[in-house]
Amino acid sequence: MSLAGKTAVITGSNSGIGLGIAREMAKAGVNVVLNSFTDNAGDHALAADIATEFGVEARYISADMSKSADCRRLIVEAGRCDILVNNAGIQHVAPIEDFPADKWDAIIAINLSSAFHTTAAALPNMRINGWGRIVNIASAHGLTASPYKSAYVAAKHGIVGMTKVVALETAQEPITANAICPGYVLTPLVEAQIPETMKEYGMDRETVIQDVMLARQPSKEFATVEQLGGTVNFLCSDAAAQITGTTISVDGGWTAL
Repeated sequence: MSLAGKTAVITGSNSGIGLGIAREMAKAGVNVVLNSFTDNAGDHALAADIATEFGVEARYISADMSKSADCRRLIVEAGRCDILVNNAGIQHVAPIEDFPADKWDAIIAINLSSAFHTTAAALPNMRINGWGRIVNIASAHGLTASPYKSAYVAAKHGIVGMTKVVALETAQEPITANAICPGYVLTPLVEAQIPETMKEYGMDRETVIQDVMLARQPSKEFATVEQLGGTVNFLCSDAAAQITGTTISVDGGWTAL
């Protein structure tokens, strides 16, 4: 079965991993709905460019994924959601005793609760249409932990657990739910951290990448957004119809340690 003509809603997709996934899905003929909390000409231009480049339908819908009503409205406005990719996420780093309560609340809302709300809104129509795929972008931190990332680690572990529940609730239907757990991916956000990390550690760029950023990634290579998009496409394919409730690590061996 080809994915051409299916519609995917990808949250947090006007840059980085989400945009990379959207592009790979569009390349496979999937109509895509991009999303973020902003709403400017550049956001809509991204969708228009994807539509032109890949010959699919593509549009942008602004929704604040920290707000439950916005999460559910996104699915309603999309009109059709055969494939739901919950990718939206933010990060903050601090010791637990210094971790701001508002940062905790925001990370849990955007990284975890948003996926609950979009899934709850999307499932009824997936059932009516007789087919659906839910792919949650978790993290290596959904399977392991690092200090100073309490909210992020908690949210990503929660995403993995929720994925299993959705899979069990849809196990006898043509709907699957899985989580992808990336390690370090060289997104614009990660790229922007490199100069500051170089300054902090007094290291050159390559040393920062290999000895700091990729210290826990045995392959010593970043995963790419194209690889993540390809993994999403596979999980949506017929070949993966019996893969549900599981995690796929794209982390260069990080969680094998």
